[in-house]
Amino acid sequence: MSTIVRPLAVAPASKVIVRTLLWLIAIALIGWLGIWAARRLTIAKAPVIPTAKVRRGDLSLALTAHAELRGGNPETLTAPMTGDGEQHITSMLKSGDKVKPGDVVFRLNTSEQEFKLKEAESDLAEAEQHLIQARAQRDAESEEGAYELSKAKSDLKLAELDVRKNPLLAAIVARQNDLALAAARDKLTQLEHNIGNRQTTNNAAIAIQEAARTKALEAIKTARQNIESMTVKTQHGGYVSIKATDPNMISPGMVLPPFQVGDTVRPGMAIAEIPDLEKWEVAARMDEMDRGHVALNDKVEITVIALPGRQFHGHVSNLGGTTGSFWDRHFECKIALDDPVPELRPGMSAMVVMTTDELRNVLWVPAQSLFEADGRTFVYIRSGKSFVAKDVKLVRRNETRAIIAGVGEGQEVALSNPLDTDKKKEAAGNPLQSVQR
Repeated sequence: MSTIVRPLAVAPASKVIVRTLLWLIAIALIGWLGIWAARRLTIAKAPVIPTAKVRRGDLSLALTAHAELRGGNPETLTAPMTGDGEQHITSMLKSGDKVKPGDVVFRLNTSEQEFKLKEAESDLAEAEQHLIQARAQRDAESEEGAYELSKAKSDLKLAELDVRKNPLLAAIVARQNDLALAAARDKLTQLEHNIGNRQTTNNAAIAIQEAARTKALEAIKTARQNIESMTVKTQHGGYVSIKATDPNMISPGMVLPPFQVGDTVRPGMAIAEIPDLEKWEVAARMDEMDRGHVALNDKVEITVIALPGRQFHGHVSNLGGTTGSFWDRHFECKIALDDPVPELRPGMSAMVVMTTDELRNVLWVPAQSLFEADGRTFVYIRSGKSFVAKDVKLVRRNETRAIIAGVGEGQEVALSNPLDTDKKKEAAGNPLQSVQR
């Protein structure tokens, strides 16, 4: 029996090397494709800096602002000066309601004034009763005094007649007659003095009661006038415009509602207005920085939101004082409407555009290309593939355009800050850094 020995199958070394090289080439190709795709994605997502060119030419500077339509020279209806600390609205019309002269716009609670009226009427009745009593006492004492005075005078005459008999009478009787005459004269003198005092006292008491009566009558008159004044009527026809509850308490970004039934008001507080519809005006709220660029009689174009497609015209009629907090300084610009129409109503919203200057042959750039920092005013000028900050002099600006000096016509300026854009590019070019952040 013979044993057959078969050799083991061994792969050639060349095949192993080829297979390994193919795997390495595949891995390298996949890695290169990944890097290429990442770069393409980075390039596609890299932010582009918008630019504009410095231009030269004639420029009209215009200001725009939100505004509200009002009647000119409005009749202001206020809470009456009744002296009360607080008053309450019991009824009132709504903004936009039409009224005629003499119509009631709002009423205030008269309960306190009615109480004062009743109290004054009670004081009047009491004063009149006291006055009647004082006059009756004066009349009674006057009659009594007249009787006593008449009797004293009669006694004095009798005493004088008795004295005339003294030469015929004994000395002691004559002396008695002289003493009786002196006593009668003293009594008459004292009585006249007392009657005068009583008359003065009675007249003073009557004057006091008459003063109390007059005071009560004035209180009644005042209370009735207050009650009447708390029903507030308009003297002119037009449309009602209810004012905000308390404009002195408003804070930035806060809009207060108009007055309504049940609200508490103070004497003298403006509650409503009746605009003069023959003289319309537009009130625009403008930034303090624009004050120096607005002048009286400047022409204004007006667009009323509720009347699209129609253009109105006006002119600046008044510039109000600057108000507001230090971060929101503003003023009210009043514009007289030159071409009103019957469709207009108080309170309508509007947009105003006023041309403030016509400048010739000036260099200008879009307003967003101008930057300010550390007391500098500058733009970013393109230099090759990057941008360089260039200091400029600001001549004038508005919301959209800025007139500058210190750059050349046709130079390209950035409309956004390139430094911020470079940071975005750096973050986009390093995905791993972005993930780590």
